[in-house]
Amino acid sequence: IEDTCVIPDSAIFAMMARVNKVLLPAHAVLANGGLVTASGCNLVVLAAAENAVPVVCLTGIYKLTPLFPHEGQDTLNDLLSPSSMIDYAWQQGKPVDFVNPLHDYILPEHIKLYVTNVGSFQPSYTYRLLSEYYHQDDWAPF
Repeated sequence: IEDTCVIPDSAIFAMMARVNKVLLPAHAVLANGGLVTASGCNLVVLAAAENAVPVVCLTGIYKLTPLFPHEGQDTLNDLLSPSSMIDYAWQQGKPVDFVNPLHDYILPEHIKLYVTNVGSFQPSYTYRLLSEYYHQDDWAPF
């Protein structure tokens, strides 16, 4: 068994050359094969793409959704309070814009494989899975 090493965000790109594969969780798998996952994962995926490291998503089939990324832009991502990241005292009366998103959207081109409870598939196969697991009436309005 190999050792596990926790890497800070600032060192992700530098350490990616030593990585065999990247495993990501899913908040949702979109109809185009894209992935909605925890904030900060897009940084990891882009570093993996630059170093030709495959990205694998581990998820349940129940997280498959008929939504596309361009639909529901108001609900695709939630914003959190910046207080979890910074202390308000440091701004000292200066106006500051700070965005703290809950999720990142990962393009399907950056995902090599989805591993689910019913098997594994590539992002291009997502549309077929929608037709197998959802009735047309369930996702036609989307």
